[in-house]
Amino acid sequence: MTDPNLPNLTVQQLEYLVAAAASPTRAVAAASLGVTPSALTQGLAELERRIGVTLFERSGRLTRLRPQAADVLAHARRVVAETRGLARWAEGQRTGRAGVVRLGTIDAVAVHHRAEAIRRHRQDVPGLDLRLNVAPSGELLDSLRVGDLDLVACVEPTRHDLSTQLDGIDFDHCFTEPLFAYAPAQSNAETMADWGPWVSYPRGSHTREVIAAGLVAAGAPFTVVAESNQPEVLREMVRLGMGWAVLPAVPAETGSEPLKRARRRPVAERRIAVARRSGLPADAAVEALAEALLAG
Repeated sequence: MTDPNLPNLTVQQLEYLVAAAASPTRAVAAASLGVTPSALTQGLAELERRIGVTLFERSGRLTRLRPQAADVLAHARRVVAETRGLARWAEGQRTGRAGVVRLGTIDAVAVHHRAEAIRRHRQDVPGLDLRLNVAPSGELLDSLRVGDLDLVACVEPTRHDLSTQLDGIDFDHCFTEPLFAYAPAQSNAETMADWGPWVSYPRGSHTREVIAAGLVAAGAPFTVVAESNQPEVLREMVRLGMGWAVLPAVPAETGSEPLKRARRRPVAERRIAVARRSGLPADAAVEALAEALLAG
C-alpha cells in the first residue's frame, strides 16, 4: 500500500481549527485570533477541502466539531504548539535572548574585572546557554581561530603578533590594566638595575612580552628563574623569596600577606580586548555578551 499524498495544510488553518474548538462561537474564535469571522470560516472550509473530511456539523444556529475530527484537532494542537515554540526560539536567536555562546577569558577577566558583568548578563538573559572556558590568552585565541570558541576576552597581542599570527580575528579594546613590580621582603635592591631575578608568566605569554618590554625600557634586567600562568602562584613565589614579579594589583595585593610595590608607578600596562573571528554572520547572542563585557 502506497502512502497517500500529503495535504497542503497551513499552520494558520490549523490554528483556526484549534481556536474554533476552544471557543463557544466562531465570532469569539475569530476575535481571539484578530481575524474576521468570515476569514475564519473560509479558512476552516479550505482546511476541510484539503483534508477531504468534513470536520464540522450544524447544531441549530451553532457549528460544532464532529467526533470524527478529534484526531485532526489533536494533530492541529501539536503542530500549533510546536510552531509557537519554534517562533519563540527564533525570536530569542534574533534578539540574543537565547542560544549558545562559548566564551573564553583569562582568569583576571572571569574572576575580577568582568565577573559581575558576566553574572549580570546571565541573570538578564536566562535563556542563554553560556559556556565559560578560562585559560591563557594564546590558548584562547587558538581556540577562537579554529572555531572552538565564539568570543574571547584576553590580553591583546603585541603589534608583531597582530600583523603576523592573528589574521582573521577582530579586537575591541575593553580596558587597560597596570602591572606593578613586587620584590621579596628580604630584597635590598637600591636601583632598577638591581631588580630581579624574576618569576613570571611562561615564554610565549602575551603578558610576559608586555612585562619584558616594560622592564627593558626602564633599564631593569629580565632574568626569569621560575614560571607559572597563575598570578596567585607567582605571588606566593615572591613571598617565598624565589624572585621578583610584575603582576596586576588585584592578585598581588590581596590576601593576608599582600605584596608591596617596588615603586608606585606601573612597570607596564596590558590591554585587555574582546576578540571575535572576522567575517562571520552576526550572532545576536554573541554580540550582546560582547557589549556587556565592553561596557563592564
